[in-house]
Amino acid sequence: MTELIRVLVVDDSALMRKLIPAILSRDPLIEVVGTAMDGAFALKKIEELQPDVVTLDLEMPRMDGMETLRMIMRRAPLPVILFSTHSKEGAYSTFKALALGAVDFVAKPKDAAAGNLDAIADVLIEKIKVAKRASGRKLPPAVVSEEPAPEKKKKRAALPPNRIIAIGISTGGPNALQFVLAQIPGDFPASIIIVQHMPEGFTEMFARRLDECCALDVHEARSGDLRVGGRVLICPGNRHLMVRRMPRGDMVVLSDGPPVNGHRPSADVMFHSVAQAFGLTAVGLIMTGMGEDGAEGLGAIKSAGGMTIAQSEDSCVVSGMPRAAISKGHANKVVPLDALAAFLIQHYGGERSASENVDKAEKTKKNEKNEMNERTTVSSHRT
Repeated sequence: MTELIRVLVVDDSALMRKLIPAILSRDPLIEVVGTAMDGAFALKKIEELQPDVVTLDLEMPRMDGMETLRMIMRRAPLPVILFSTHSKEGAYSTFKALALGAVDFVAKPKDAAAGNLDAIADVLIEKIKVAKRASGRKLPPAVVSEEPAPEKKKKRAALPPNRIIAIGISTGGPNALQFVLAQIPGDFPASIIIVQHMPEGFTEMFARRLDECCALDVHEARSGDLRVGGRVLICPGNRHLMVRRMPRGDMVVLSDGPPVNGHRPSADVMFHSVAQAFGLTAVGLIMTGMGEDGAEGLGAIKSAGGMTIAQSEDSCVVSGMPRAAISKGHANKVVPLDALAAFLIQHYGGERSASENVDKAEKTKKNEKNEMNERTTVSSHRT
């Protein structure tokens, strides 16, 4: 018999303490073992009930969610799913809490106070199951730091990038991306585009948080943004991101196309676009996350002659996305999280002329083909 996942629901709203257990009870594998109205009660209930997973509201009286999370991680770390308000203030607190050790988050619907949680029921149930499977996994050390943010160059020359590095990532992504990007210098010559599975309204704050802790320039992407060395563009929630080669420069284009693999944004959409537009100069990186989004797109980059990288499964919070790409044979390299930044710097951090080298290689192949055609023509004439 399958062991039930024991869940403690922590929320200051009496209505939420009724509704959340009600929607979780729809899944026969989940058992809500208790509820708590604030952090102080939650800590007592954790000791008493020994839950497998905690759902945690951040805005509570007496002891708020942030302090509760600190205490949970300090005493006996448990998988925590944040149940955050859908606002800019809520987004900032959410990312701070993820850095403290929460596994993932679900945004409360705007009409949650009216009792409408059906829209997020399946998502919350799935993330609780993922959190249970991720129990014991060590999160990357992208914790909240009191150190000053890295100094950015006041005037960065808008140089054409030597490479495009496309990253697809999901559960565990905010910490993993902060950990990797914070190690890359501001004069990194490649451009980076990222699809992080995240709801609409959160990606702008996520990009700002990454920009604060990185020497790279990090922004939420807008249609028409040019690819520049040292620039990181995060796909907005509920949009797809693609790349186009245009006369005035390579740029990103956002789309409202239908979800792919159940996701918008989808890593597959981005990877396929990068493979088609850049071929040999494309680099695809698939990182921690559940599901299989990005696996086929990574294969398209590999088929086009680009480099494909997967984060090692043992270093992921959830290994579904990298595992799918690796099992299909679409990853040229498998690299652990703590070595990813060094790998990118070593291979793409010093050759500004990488694109030129590829162009030369393509010209050489074209010349060889022309010479072969000429020889064939001459031979046929002689005959």
